[in-house]
Amino acid sequence: MFNLANKIHSLPLAKHLLVRFSSTQLSRPLSPSCGADTKEVPEESQPIPNAQKMGIGDEYRVMLLPNDFKLHRLNEGPERVVAIRKSQALKYYRQLATVRLLETAASRLYKEQLVRGFCHLYTGQEACAVGIRAAMRSNDNLITGYRVHGWAYMMGVPAVGVLAELTGRRSGCSGGKGGSMHMYGRNFYGGTGIVGDQVPLGAGVAFTSKYLQDGSVCLALYGDGAANQGQVFECFNMALLWKLPMIFVCENNNYGMGTRSERAASNINYYTRGDLMPGIWADGQDVLAVRSATEFAIKHALNKGPILMELGTYRYGGHSMSDPGTSYRTREEIQKVRRQHDPIQGFRELCLDQQILSLDQIQEINQVARLEIEGAIRAARKDDEPPLNNLWSDVYSGLFEGKLRGVLALELEHNNTKDGEV
Repeated sequence: MFNLANKIHSLPLAKHLLVRFSSTQLSRPLSPSCGADTKEVPEESQPIPNAQKMGIGDEYRVMLLPNDFKLHRLNEGPERVVAIRKSQALKYYRQLATVRLLETAASRLYKEQLVRGFCHLYTGQEACAVGIRAAMRSNDNLITGYRVHGWAYMMGVPAVGVLAELTGRRSGCSGGKGGSMHMYGRNFYGGTGIVGDQVPLGAGVAFTSKYLQDGSVCLALYGDGAANQGQVFECFNMALLWKLPMIFVCENNNYGMGTRSERAASNINYYTRGDLMPGIWADGQDVLAVRSATEFAIKHALNKGPILMELGTYRYGGHSMSDPGTSYRTREEIQKVRRQHDPIQGFRELCLDQQILSLDQIQEINQVARLEIEGAIRAARKDDEPPLNNLWSDVYSGLFEGKLRGVLALELEHNNTKDGEV
């Protein structure tokens, strides 16, 4: 482990890439690096510091996003002219690459039967997580569905904490008891295996923020498959009535399990489905577009109330690891998206075309990300499983091994039934 860490830190860019390599504790979220002041703004809105003080020549580029936003009940929308610093480009590319490799590792461990149960991958949707996280402030909250691995990493869980949780080990972020769909972190209310269940939970988090007046917002992420759930529309209604500081985020990857959106929804313009609630559509394969849309949505949620944001994205794999993903769509369709709209390749080309990053820097970032994930895989394999007495933990505030109320009565009833008594 230490040899691997030394190998990473020996690379010239490593100190600028926010390497997180602790298997025992959560580190701070990758971005933004700001304090706890509730009036803070995303780091992208901060004045650009002196390049010499940054130490790596933090020049920036201003560009026009290739795809415009679509608006519902809004007179103006997110900024289409955006700026990006070199330090941000380094961070975003590192996050994109690491989340992609993290899911590749999850797939590998699942095929080795070290991951049991369901396993839903986020591969292809990385720009949604990286773009949203870039705009979030340190006090903002987020909850998502069952494609949670990449989001756990983005919200501060080290790669080893994600993979150890997948393999049911003690150093997992939920102690090895949550598995693929139940990972948690700071300001991160995790995932849920119940379709759409995270939306009312997110509304509760947003209500707490409003009650405490702490200046935070809550983002609740769900897919197009969950968008037809009745509980989602109930939350739209309550959030509007109460003017909750909330952003409903529909990650539209075109398929709810094995059913294409058009076959399941009469209105596939999900950003318009909040009725009186304003909505935005953004290109979910473009990190900077997602960042710009989220910045706008946060400002709107704080000042005016809830807003709905749809991110047009695509998942490369099946619904879960048990789904090959090719019975309801063609391999050619998947390959076309990979060639033309891959979020990592698109951002890589942007950085090279705009001369923000060099090819050597990009290759080095890829190497650092690979080393981090390889180390996390090894640590997740070697770690111990939770002890047997952990079966009683996390039920009460402390470890409980005494008598449980009602257990004796159940045993008597069971014995009487065996003896023929009613």
